[in-house]
Amino acid sequence: MPTEKFESAVKRSKELTKRPSNEELLKLYALYKQATEGDNHESRPGGFDFKAIAKHDAWAEQTGKSPEEAEAEYIALVDDLETKYA
Repeated sequence: MPTEKFESAVKRSKELTKRPSNEELLKLYALYKQATEGDNHESRPGGFDFKAIAKHDAWAEQTGKSPEEAEAEYIALVDDLETKYA
């Protein structure tokens, strides 16, 4: 069950006035998925869908991290991004 602080960070991440880098966006995605769904057990996409592959790999890198750890890292990342892109 996501915390109120996490849900607030998710909302704030969508209100940034400038777009974070692709690496930062992948990290946000991966931490969000880890916090809300846990370890990635999906098959790695094939073919030329590079965006889906990058997202899959970023999430897989978070394997073993608890939802609470992922939430805390997500919140810290959003706080950092707000100082750079808000």
